Amino acid sequence: MKLLKKILTLGGLLSKKKAGADKSKKSGRKQVLKVKGGGSNESSCRSGGANANSSRGRGAERKRAAGAEPGARKRVSRPSGKNAGNSQGGRGKYAAAERVQAEKSGRPRKQKTVPQAADMDALKEKIPEFCALGLNEKVLSAVSDMGYVSPTPIQKSAVPFILDGRDVIGTAQTGTGKTAAFALPIICNLGEAQKNPRVLVLSPTRELASQTAEAFENFSKYTSLKSVLVQGGVSMQPQIDAILDGVDVVVATPGRLLDLIRQRILDLKSIRYLVLDEVDRMFDMGFIEDVSNIIRYCPKERQTLFFSATMPDAVMRLSKWALSNPELLESGIMHSPADTIEHFVYPVDGIQKYDLLIEILKSIKFDSLIVFTRTRIDADRISEWLLAHGYKVSTLHSDRTQRERDKALKDFKENRTNILVATDIASRGLDISNVGYVINYNVPEHSEDYVHRIGRTGRANRDGTAITLFSSDETEFLKRIEAFINAKIERRKLEGFGYRHEPVLVEEAKQRHRRRNQ
Repeated sequence: MKLLKKILTLGGLLSKKKAGADKSKKSGRKQVLKVKGGGSNESSCRSGGANANSSRGRGAERKRAAGAEPGARKRVSRPSGKNAGNSQGGRGKYAAAERVQAEKSGRPRKQKTVPQAADMDALKEKIPEFCALGLNEKVLSAVSDMGYVSPTPIQKSAVPFILDGRDVIGTAQTGTGKTAAFALPIICNLGEAQKNPRVLVLSPTRELASQTAEAFENFSKYTSLKSVLVQGGVSMQPQIDAILDGVDVVVATPGRLLDLIRQRILDLKSIRYLVLDEVDRMFDMGFIEDVSNIIRYCPKERQTLFFSATMPDAVMRLSKWALSNPELLESGIMHSPADTIEHFVYPVDGIQKYDLLIEILKSIKFDSLIVFTRTRIDADRISEWLLAHGYKVSTLHSDRTQRERDKALKDFKENRTNILVATDIASRGLDISNVGYVINYNVPEHSEDYVHRIGRTGRANRDGTAITLFSSDETEFLKRIEAFINAKIERRKLEGFGYRHEPVLVEEAKQRHRRRNQ
């Protein structure tokens, strides 16, 4: 009898324990939001409170991620009930998840250590022209630390208007400091850090976006402002974490930015400054629809800035819709290289281009040099050839992973390699100091690309040299470039090189001689 009683008692305890475990398991089930491009992301992308298991859950999230339209933001309601108290200007839905993630990882929220700014009187003596622009002490201290002495023409003209709250369309030759022209006054006007993004900078390429984000970090070093780089080709999760931590400046490429917007991770309703950098390149790369949608997500009450080396008609049409009574600023002649760049062409038979490239490299002294090619295949092939000849080479094109692209640029900037072989992905906006030479292995098909390519040298008033290898099948491209820049490009012959056929300049001289004698 006692044995039977003990068995029954034990069975009851086991049943209660099992029921409790099942209940706990059911209530504690993780909700995973599939993030486009970044796999499954737990906790930090999860709705908090009772809404996590609502009937709107997964199906609604999937629908929003797949097909949300720009106007959809107007229909988004604010969190209610448990989530209402967590709302932080668009972050309410994720506030609980953020706290859970921080507690789970044991890491505190990132805090920026702000150094002491320099004395204003000392700054007026060191960089008087920058001080005259109306920038505050913290921004001027960062400018001084960067080694800047005098503002460039585009900086002189743009900074006061941006400080004054005006929309601006700024055009300037490549390498003339357009990034600082908009970053400095924006940082000055922002003040100190807040929870929600107030600045959005759109860039056409990951490399340019990365460089712009770095510039904002450098210029805001004496403030508490935070910035985040949003780009494809890398994990989305660190970008999500940074956004949830609170940022002031978002520098982004269009595709990844739209992913985060449509998945309700990033809200642009607090944006005060919208900057489109290298906007003409965005058109060339087919981003016009994405850019237009992103603009629609931004508040109408904002300051909008367009910056580029050229402003074609399509860009001007967009500006009439996106900007309000903009100030048009031009610095220099847009269709010509900088005066600090010596540029010429070496005519050569197409099958001898590589041999001529090697002989040119042997004939010049250089610390850093960029070779531009038209295709990714050419870039890889030329890199292999140069490596075989003992040169230290980095390769940059769109078929490389983002990690490979970042490493290539870093190695080149830090002088671990001294030759960068690249497609036009590197021709726009990249600020790489001390590039003494640019060599165009192919004549660019688009005239604007010629100006941008050779603009990678001769930056910040330094001297630079640009050489273009030209074969007869590229004659039409060269004619269009010369018409675009309104100048005849000098033809040269490399002495001592064994040409299979007479270079084009020699043939041209013979033709001129024959015409004179007829």
